[in-house]
Amino acid sequence: MTTTNGHASAPSKHSKFSKRLSSLVYGITGEAHKIYPQEFGRTVLKSLPAVLLGTLLNILDGVSYGMIIFPAFGVFAGLGGMGVSMFFVSTVVAQLVYCLGGSSFAGANGSMMIEVVPFFHILAATIARDIGDEHPKEIIATTIAAYALSSVLTGLTFFLLGYLRLGVLIGFFPRHILVGCIGGVGIFLILTGLTVSTRLPSDALDPPTLETLRYFLLNTHALAQWIPPLVLAVLLRLITMRWKHQLVFPIFFMIIPAVFYVVVAAARLDLGALRRDGWLFDAAQGTGGAEDRWYGFYSYLDLGLIKFAPLWTTLPIQFALLFFNILHPPLNVPALSVSLDEDIDTNKELVGHGYSNLLAGFLGTVPNYLVYVNTLLFYRVGGGTRTAGFLLAAATFILLLIGTWPIAYIPVMVVSALISVLGIDLVKEALWDTRNRVSRMEYITIISIMVTMTAWDFVIGVLFGIVVSCFFFVVQNSQRRSIRACYAGDSAISTVRRPAAHRAYIREVSKQTRVLRLQGFLFFGTIAHVEETLRNTVEDAAWQRNPVRFVVVDLSLVVGVDMSAAEAFVRVQRLLAAKGVVLVFCGVTPDSPCGKALSSVGVLQEPFVEVFETLNDAMEWTENAYLRAWFRAQKSWTTPITLPGRRDTSLSFDDTLTGSPRQMQLRDVGERTIAEFLDKDSENSSEPYNTLLNAFSSYRDVDQNTFRQIAPYFERFTFPEGFVLWENNDTPDGLYIIESGVLRASYKFAEHSAVIEESMVSGTLAGELSALSNMPRNARAVVEQQAVLWKLSQENMHRLETEHPHLAQIFVQLVLKSAKVDTDILLAALATR
Repeated sequence: MTTTNGHASAPSKHSKFSKRLSSLVYGITGEAHKIYPQEFGRTVLKSLPAVLLGTLLNILDGVSYGMIIFPAFGVFAGLGGMGVSMFFVSTVVAQLVYCLGGSSFAGANGSMMIEVVPFFHILAATIARDIGDEHPKEIIATTIAAYALSSVLTGLTFFLLGYLRLGVLIGFFPRHILVGCIGGVGIFLILTGLTVSTRLPSDALDPPTLETLRYFLLNTHALAQWIPPLVLAVLLRLITMRWKHQLVFPIFFMIIPAVFYVVVAAARLDLGALRRDGWLFDAAQGTGGAEDRWYGFYSYLDLGLIKFAPLWTTLPIQFALLFFNILHPPLNVPALSVSLDEDIDTNKELVGHGYSNLLAGFLGTVPNYLVYVNTLLFYRVGGGTRTAGFLLAAATFILLLIGTWPIAYIPVMVVSALISVLGIDLVKEALWDTRNRVSRMEYITIISIMVTMTAWDFVIGVLFGIVVSCFFFVVQNSQRRSIRACYAGDSAISTVRRPAAHRAYIREVSKQTRVLRLQGFLFFGTIAHVEETLRNTVEDAAWQRNPVRFVVVDLSLVVGVDMSAAEAFVRVQRLLAAKGVVLVFCGVTPDSPCGKALSSVGVLQEPFVEVFETLNDAMEWTENAYLRAWFRAQKSWTTPITLPGRRDTSLSFDDTLTGSPRQMQLRDVGERTIAEFLDKDSENSSEPYNTLLNAFSSYRDVDQNTFRQIAPYFERFTFPEGFVLWENNDTPDGLYIIESGVLRASYKFAEHSAVIEESMVSGTLAGELSALSNMPRNARAVVEQQAVLWKLSQENMHRLETEHPHLAQIFVQLVLKSAKVDTDILLAALATR
């Protein structure tokens, strides 16, 4: 009720109509909009240009591509009109689903999938061959059922992909295979345009015989039939290169029949004679029988006539057609979203495509999809509303009701030119547009798919493209470097802080370690080069120049290992073990994908094989093995230091270190480095003198009295395993010199960066830079193995500076030199990670 001057009055008719219209729209689209009749009328008027353009495009597509849904030979000759009806039924279904909420594009244009016509011909030919030409009704019924089945399979696939939000998976399919298929369709359409223009059977050029080619090239009547449509198609593309307005295309094809009938009227030509000569479509072909009515194709769809055995044999073709169908919407929808600047959910569009194709299949017609070009043109002339989309569906339905009788008055050259235009566009997209955008191998794949589709079969072409793409993928990836770096161990010293003598020893003997850093996916195409590189390390010539004790294989950048690659490591391990070389894997754990692949072939359980999580852990282990080997070979000494590492090694070298070049090198280097230090150390047994000498003697010749005068300023502490000396950002309380035991520092420079660990053994410093600079600690230090430390506190440091400034200056210089060496080694280790 409303009130006027204080009196109640009945609601106006306009208000009731507005509410009913709004309720209708909400019930259909699920979107709440308050609609007023005046605004609705203005929307309809604004939409008329777009509706007229969309209708014209549907007429052109329906006449040209609907006519060739069925092959033009055998029992299918004369079914062109029925194909046009099926085209319009599928188009109306798609248009209604999209405008009623199935698509987020308000002005979406739906149409039959015209690119799959070649697959329809294969389906029809296969069914006709299996049933036999003596049963025409059964052939047609089974073929229509096969077309409807393709719609159901397509719709079900689209719906599941969208409902399960798996639309992104389609994007994983190689784009160049799709481009090759599109090019093959383009060649098919060009050949179809030639057969349509000359009124020959659609398989006349599949494959072309010498007689057919002679007819096309030498017969003047045939030349007059196929040359004008081809020239018109090329002329249209030349025109659109200069003028890109959206109305050029429809106007061009409206002019052709107008000019044709002007010429016919001026020359007073007989339409019947023109039909007999192939310039107009024959009135008897799809314009005089049952198929002339739009629902006429249902008279052929008799369930009792459908042969299910031949239908079953077409399943491979159906799946190839399905595979080709599902690739279009994930390409069209994002492209249209960018062109229209609208944010669209691809999965919702797939669900809409699922509904439209399922409905088309249940209605016995062919698959459909959202057409990128038509929708873009529709928007540009004011069709970006659901009202415009609904009006287009209504106009297309009116065309459907009119029937196919107007086809008899359409010049053949119009249809042929339309088909040829699309064929030329698709071939250009496949060959010309991609010439500078794809690699040579991808371009060869595109051409080979097109040739295979043209010479043999579309299904074979798709399968051939997949096989060729896989082959080229293997070839391309085999050419990529799986070996990221290969160097000797002296270039990858671990982050362990060691006494200078030990470092000197390790730097020389680590030349017996070979580091191989791998990357990518290791498979049968890339492992050959890796295996060859590893074999070369133990060949006679290389072995004599540089004998190897350890081969460290870093898998931290490897994403996977296939069985061929894993078995190659088994062969390499046996070869290395025969030479006494230890194969060390790092960057992998037994539970990781790479670790499981290696465990599956048993290589990780073999002798002379070790596994570590990081390269630093692996290098630390090899260095400890070198140190233990030297100390165990000295009968008068046991190992005077505690080595870091969370695992001891069961590896034992020859106790005498004599005989082989590897053992002799360990002995010679040890005598020049560690032995000299031990001789000096044995002269004095007092602490912390020995620890100071161990830490600084290699940096400067210092009088023994200097160390003796500094020693009283240090305090001795013993810490158990697991004790935390300091946390990150703690205030420094002094610096430490390690007499025995092991400390481990953990650095965390940023939230996103990995933790970097550094071990410190006896004879090294800890916390020196933060103590000297009096700045917060930059690491967390924990006692890894029970340690005895000598601490120079901040107070004692100040006291040393006051009482013995010269000694303090010498001490600070020694600390800075040691810190500089430690920092250089840490940076070098990080640079090789």
